[in-house]
Amino acid sequence: MAYGHTLLALNSWQIGLLVLAGLVALTFFLLILKYGGLWLQARLSGAPVAFSELIGMTLRKVNVRTIVVSRVTAVRAGLEISTRQLESHYLAGGRVPNVVRALIAADRANIDLSFDTAAAIDLAGRDILDAVQTSVNPKVIDCPDPSKGKETVDAVAQDGIQLRAKARVTVRANIKRLIGGATEETIIARVGEGIVTTIGSAITHKSVLENPDNISKSVLSKGLDAGTAFEILSIDIADVDVGENIGAQLQKAQAMADSARAQAEAEKRRAMAVARQAEMKALVHENRAKVVLAEAEVPKAMAEAFRSGNLGIMDYYRMKNVAADTAMRDSIAGGEKDSSDGEGSA
Repeated sequence: MAYGHTLLALNSWQIGLLVLAGLVALTFFLLILKYGGLWLQARLSGAPVAFSELIGMTLRKVNVRTIVVSRVTAVRAGLEISTRQLESHYLAGGRVPNVVRALIAADRANIDLSFDTAAAIDLAGRDILDAVQTSVNPKVIDCPDPSKGKETVDAVAQDGIQLRAKARVTVRANIKRLIGGATEETIIARVGEGIVTTIGSAITHKSVLENPDNISKSVLSKGLDAGTAFEILSIDIADVDVGENIGAQLQKAQAMADSARAQAEAEKRRAMAVARQAEMKALVHENRAKVVLAEAEVPKAMAEAFRSGNLGIMDYYRMKNVAADTAMRDSIAGGEKDSSDGEGSA
């Protein structure tokens, strides 16, 4: 009986070992199935990556294939970049394949670019691969940018003639100034400002048309690439066209404004004259009213003279006769005047 219990215990122990061995074998098989290809690829490429590192990347939610392939690419190109560096950049939100390709391109072009610098530029939001390629093969920037809806840079010479210019700026990326350096929009704005200043300082538009290269020389001498992520190699004027006569338009507008101002001043003077005339008429009526009031005082004065004895009845009649004679003469004079006017008109 005791022997049977011992045999059963041994069988349970052996079964447990077999199950454990099976689980270990299954886990190992799954690891081989998942990481075996990448591990073998890295090993055969001379960029070995331990299984523990592969498992750790998975636990840290890192794309294992991206890291391994990027490391293999770097090592095969002769660059020694550790898995830890690539993983750290990936976790920081960087574009690992882009950085590796940029480092390879910089190494081939003999450009001094370290992994830390490339990673910092990538994390700053700049396309480090495009920057390296632009450093090797300069790019051409149109000024102004046609995608913004403007085809030419317009400026007016001192003789009032408008000129419309197009420029092409050849630039090369400056790796050292990529972090914090201004972008292409700044280059376009500065070149446009330089073109406007150069044309505006020209005495006549003909001098600009005769020597358009003077614009390039003047703009290029201003050091427009200071503080930008680029180095300006050349500024070429692609086209210069004659626009409108802005000076004549301004003179016409000024003349119209002067005419309107003169008309307003004349209207103001006319209104003041009309107002003055109305004031004078009112003043005449006022004076006539005063005369009427004064004449109304005469009978009162005569009555007072009668009462005081200063005026007798005969004096009053003589005054009336004088007034009657005066009225008769006035009527006779008026009739003669009317008859003479009638004869003249006849």
